[in-house]
Amino acid sequence: MADPDQHPRVVIGVDIGTTSTKSVAYDTDGRQLASHSVGYPLDEPQPGYAEQDPSLILDAVVETIRTVVAGLPGPVAGLSFSTAMHSLIGLDPDGQPLTPSVTWADSRASRQAERLRAARSGLALHRRTGTPVHPMAPLPKLVWFAEQEPKLFGRVAHWVGIKDHVLLRLCGALVTDHSVASASGLMDIQTRAWDAEALRIAGISEEQLPQLVATTTVLPGLAAGYAAATGLPADTPVVVGAGDGPLANLGLGAVRPGVVACSIGTSGAMRVMVERPAVDPLGGVFCYALTEDRWVVGGAINNGGIVLQWAGDALAPELGEDSEEELLALAARAPVGSGGLVMLPYLLSERAPHWSALPRGAYVGLTHGHRREHLVRAALEGVCQQLALVLASVRSAGNEVREVRASGGFARSPLWRQMLADALGMPVRFPAGHEGSSFGAALLGMQALGLIASVDVAADLVRIDETVRPDPAAAATYAALLPVHAELYEALVPTFTSLRRLAPNLPPEPPPTAPPM
Repeated sequence: MADPDQHPRVVIGVDIGTTSTKSVAYDTDGRQLASHSVGYPLDEPQPGYAEQDPSLILDAVVETIRTVVAGLPGPVAGLSFSTAMHSLIGLDPDGQPLTPSVTWADSRASRQAERLRAARSGLALHRRTGTPVHPMAPLPKLVWFAEQEPKLFGRVAHWVGIKDHVLLRLCGALVTDHSVASASGLMDIQTRAWDAEALRIAGISEEQLPQLVATTTVLPGLAAGYAAATGLPADTPVVVGAGDGPLANLGLGAVRPGVVACSIGTSGAMRVMVERPAVDPLGGVFCYALTEDRWVVGGAINNGGIVLQWAGDALAPELGEDSEEELLALAARAPVGSGGLVMLPYLLSERAPHWSALPRGAYVGLTHGHRREHLVRAALEGVCQQLALVLASVRSAGNEVREVRASGGFARSPLWRQMLADALGMPVRFPAGHEGSSFGAALLGMQALGLIASVDVAADLVRIDETVRPDPAAAATYAALLPVHAELYEALVPTFTSLRRLAPNLPPEPPPTAPPM
């Protein structure tokens, strides 16, 4: 352990998210000392695309670190990184981006993913790499680039994720951690090496990918220009870090068996920590790394907070921006179950538990008596019911579930907190004061730098602020409706297929609105 009298005991967790980067400084007692966030757009130039400018994200990283450093009274022991998973950027031989950062929300590789998933080796590929064969993942995206942009594909010297790009700029190191790599569809989770068959399918070589390193790897410092830009000494240690999903479990203290972390931000997820990597026989869950002996098993959904934002834009535009409270008050006027109105919230297609980019959103059960409040509430209920389906898949994969801890922007709403507990049919605990992935990144950095003995301390450092227990009557209503949600997906697959086939001959989709910051 480091001597507190000789070394700084503050680590900045840098969380590179889908719509913003947030840097937060923590000490070894888990206290938050300073934070700053900078947003950036998610560009959708045509249907199915969801991409970002890597330079804007790099600028946000630098600005947030600089602001946090300026607000601290003393020195910093190091930086540690969290990142949104599944991003893909093509770099030229000089390390400059040839492509935007293609995000998890990008579905342009839907046909490639469906083809790979339907192949005889599709499920085996999922189980070997831990990553569902889905357009969110870099593997199908690489196949798309090879088929649709072959000249560009041939010019790319290295394929990286957004955090890899940031670390290359900040530290001059072309590396990727086992956590991010385990979400790429390109790494064998048992051997922690690039998977030869996946590389063959992608049409790339191992030399075109970053060096694989442990999440606790410490890079020696910052390039001189970025040291000056952030206000840190050039020899400040930089911990490579991990993906935001596994780190969110750590940041919520969900590090013990049976403790599930649930998050609802732009998207949403359910994850439970396990000690050995594995995917269930049916491929209903993912398996991503945290450390050499900690993995998370679970499922993610594409449609979380963005559904509420859509409801405001589409159903109550007169409320204007920042109308979250008014929308939730509107939803609260409708009864549990929305008067028999069910919404499938697949506005950005969907991931778990079906792992298909085919579905679209749908309202079913609409009658003359339904009003706006029913439509808004049904949208929120649809998100919670989708998470309940993911939780069922986690259980079906053989994992014990005895506690749920939740975080994310939705947690500000008492209505949404209660709705989640009712839909899951079990108490949901809400930790106080921590930012999930940024705190997880800081804890991982503290372990890597020898400031704490183990990330296991997270379970004791995270204080529970509130426990929301399900209302028995509401829980019974949601339990009765849950099979309807599951059945509707299966029933509408032929309709979704027909809509996609007809899409080229129909008027174009309306332009999407920006997701919430």
